Amino acid sequence: MPTITSEYNPPFLFKNAHFSTIYSGVVRKVSGVDQERERITLSDGDFLDLDWSYAQTPSRKVLILLHGLEGSAQRPYITGSAKVANANGYDACAINFRGCSGVANTLYRSYHSGATEDLDAVIEHILSLNTYDSLYLKGFSLGGNLSLKYVGENRELPKEVKAVVAVSVPCDLYSSLKQLLLPKNFLYAKRFKEHLVAKMRIKQQLFPSKISDSDIANIITLKDFDDIYTSKAHGFKDAMDYYKKCSCLQFLPHITLPSLIINARNDSFLGPECYPYKEAEENSSVLLEIPSSGGHVGFYGNKNITYTEKRALKFFEEV
Repeated sequence: MPTITSEYNPPFLFKNAHFSTIYSGVVRKVSGVDQERERITLSDGDFLDLDWSYAQTPSRKVLILLHGLEGSAQRPYITGSAKVANANGYDACAINFRGCSGVANTLYRSYHSGATEDLDAVIEHILSLNTYDSLYLKGFSLGGNLSLKYVGENRELPKEVKAVVAVSVPCDLYSSLKQLLLPKNFLYAKRFKEHLVAKMRIKQQLFPSKISDSDIANIITLKDFDDIYTSKAHGFKDAMDYYKKCSCLQFLPHITLPSLIINARNDSFLGPECYPYKEAEENSSVLLEIPSSGGHVGFYGNKNITYTEKRALKFFEEV
């Protein structure tokens, strides 16, 4: 389907990419979301923590939320999405990826942009509850890439999975990495790297034979982290092999489920290859919306409800 026109037109300050990104990630607060944690055991013996919140009346619909790099189910873009969903009759299941719930996961491996086996396990678990007949996915950044890869892979999707909304998606991981390594994104990249290295030090304590002090010292950029840890811990040859195999761009032609991608034109994290014009043009199931502003997971909205929170529910109701 051709790229669709966006109705997002924020106040002047939020037309600035960095202001929008920082406000959303650092300043915005969301209250009034009561989350209940559930821990599920995975087939490899590791675990995932799911944070549930519920509609006021029993619901047959659930929104599965997937956070971004070094995020969690407590980030405002997740709790904000859950709050709006709950107010509109959806339960919400916010996934904390491995090692992102405040507790280190048990295995050497962690999470990454293409770990769809974990999303599959969550969906199987939810379906086993026999509570829901409609499941919707909403992913942000890394979680958006993972969501689109999941529905575009060669698997038979459960009939209960109805639609996907993916926000600020690095559809081509290497293209996004190159943007993050530019001077304009120095502070963002530095923050991501600090968080990842801190977790790597925890892994070193748990698995001292697999991570040396020199490994950690050699992590200068985010690509170094993916070369030294992400790729080796998850079965890829190196960072480039990881980016190639896990970018959702190659899976978009195979998507048959209604899927909406919302990538701001001024998102400083996304390179040209992260805007899948051709794939959307050639696949009627993939809708591409490119607001002129919004930054990375920004999309300010009145009454502390973001544009993408309203837009996602509208999309789900239409499909």
